Amino acid sequence: MVIESNPSLQSYNSFGILARAQEMLRVSDIEELQEIVQTPFFKERAHLVLGGGTNLVLTGDVKALVLKVELKGKRLVKEDETGYWVEAMAGENWHDFVTWTLDQGWPGLENMALIPGSVGASPVQNIGAYGVELQDRFFELDALDLTTGKRFRLDAAQCAFGYRDSIFKHGSKRHPGDFASRVSALERPPDQRANAQRLLASSSASLPIDLNLGLANRALITHVRFFLPKKWRAVLEYQDLQKKCLMHSKAQPSAKEIYDWVCDIRREKLPDPQFIGNVGSFFKNPSVSSEQCKDIIAREPSLVHYPLLDGRYKLAAGWLIDACGWRGKSVGMAAVYHKQALVLINKGGAENPCTGGEVMTLARAIQTSVYERFGILLEPEPMIL
Repeated sequence: MVIESNPSLQSYNSFGILARAQEMLRVSDIEELQEIVQTPFFKERAHLVLGGGTNLVLTGDVKALVLKVELKGKRLVKEDETGYWVEAMAGENWHDFVTWTLDQGWPGLENMALIPGSVGASPVQNIGAYGVELQDRFFELDALDLTTGKRFRLDAAQCAFGYRDSIFKHGSKRHPGDFASRVSALERPPDQRANAQRLLASSSASLPIDLNLGLANRALITHVRFFLPKKWRAVLEYQDLQKKCLMHSKAQPSAKEIYDWVCDIRREKLPDPQFIGNVGSFFKNPSVSSEQCKDIIAREPSLVHYPLLDGRYKLAAGWLIDACGWRGKSVGMAAVYHKQALVLINKGGAENPCTGGEVMTLARAIQTSVYERFGILLEPEPMIL
């Protein structure tokens, strides 16, 4: 076990904000981490699980022990007449994993191409793009309970997926042993494991809505598995993809074509964090009632909105911000991207980067402006630390 003291986190957060960790441990071996979790050194420290750092705004140095996830590996778990079960370890790059599945002839993740970040972080945020969310393809994940060192497995219901939300974004208010005792199944003998899985199935309906069982910084995801059905269907509901269909005269494009289109669209609209620091979409797209949507349209006929299954409407946060005149404006070295108002950027680069304080000052000013004009309070997507 090698603990790095006072390492820089600038290259580990996609905003490129200058910050340091008091201590950092690189996690590349699950069994070694299980042993470390049992030590007084670990138990005496708060900890922060860090994946790709693409959904994080650092407002200062990190005093907690940073667990930098570097677990690598991907494989086909199973194939039958219905589809493919594929697995990636948490430290794999998400876009590289999507590319790999398509290269193998396993479609289903193409709409989520080029989303920055790691595979392990994808369930935490329930990432999504162009009509597909992670929960639509998710099968199960394995994780390590950082309070007990035990490994456990969760299905989709137990992850409590919501819009850019999951059980991993909420803190636990219960005794540390409660959750592990209910879900730990990976280390039991086969007969006990089967009983545990039946228990999980019977409790899964009530588990997701109990936020007392939240797992924020309590669990470290190690493996994520997806089910990709052989009866593949192109998801083309979003206007940008429909435009591509018309442009290329393709009523039924292939998964690879959709992948290429999504990459083109994202590169046109969004800055590459390798060159311009950002965390992608900074605010969630808000949902409003049908009445509220109609009221806004009466004043703003060009409002970008999408109907939801429950009768509500999802509004484009980027459109709301743009309508308030924020595109291109800045606070210090933090700015609103000139091509997409939903993205906040570090315009100072690595040499003169923005601070977390500048990012949050700009974000709060945008929230106030949108609320005063539309009566909608935008909610940030990234974790603010």
